[in-house]
Amino acid sequence: MRLQSRPARFLFSAMLMTSVAATLGGCKTTAMSEATGSIGNRSSQTEVDPRRAVEVSGERYRANPKNADAALQYGQALRSAGQRAQAVAVLEQASIANPGNKTLLAAYGRALADNGSFQRGFDVLSSAHSPDNPDWRLLSVQGTCMDNLGRHDEARRYYDAALKIAPEDPSVLSNLGLSYVLSKQLPQAEQVLRRAYANPSADARVRNNLALAVGLQGRFAEAESIARTGLPPEEAAANVAYLKQMLDRKGGPRFDPDAARS
Repeated sequence: MRLQSRPARFLFSAMLMTSVAATLGGCKTTAMSEATGSIGNRSSQTEVDPRRAVEVSGERYRANPKNADAALQYGQALRSAGQRAQAVAVLEQASIANPGNKTLLAAYGRALADNGSFQRGFDVLSSAHSPDNPDWRLLSVQGTCMDNLGRHDEARRYYDAALKIAPEDPSVLSNLGLSYVLSKQLPQAEQVLRRAYANPSADARVRNNLALAVGLQGRFAEAESIARTGLPPEEAAANVAYLKQMLDRKGGPRFDPDAARS
């Protein structure tokens, strides 16, 4: 199976969960992130210096703040650079200036979720598509919002709906697997994450999420082996070290918002 190799900085993708300590017992893009695979639209193209992207897209945006395309590019650049609150502000104003623009609403909703405003993000995303024409990527993001609010059963209904449109998509399966991790249903989590891992288009985040689910069940040697898969020695060592750090945390892993990708 071919997985996309990333620098060791890019590790576990899982979602922000403010109550995760109790739940589990307690840009260049993201550094060893702990956020799900699905709250954004990170490009798979060659990475661009995020500061330069913010500068260039910011100039275009300031020349015409009401231009939807300029706002979208600037908002995405800000998100990639980790300037999440500013991205929310830009995309909020652009959405007001372009009422009914579903592409802007989708970006705004994702930015809100990135910034930890999960209920508001969910509500905005609900306006960005409709039941008669759903977007499976947005359904998956809405699922992560529900998981972050502790509403796991509701979250899984959104993942299921997304999978009906995009069967076996690894990013959606990864989110579903992490939803089971959050509710301590670890065998189910592993089963779903193995399905995602078997997909040739799965990226490194899926592998790392599977390693986490396996490690949380006490199978540390197997988890380390998964974390090392397909990586050069230095990156593999960094992955394993971080896996151990997460598993050794008091109360279990803590999931931070990178804002997941899909």
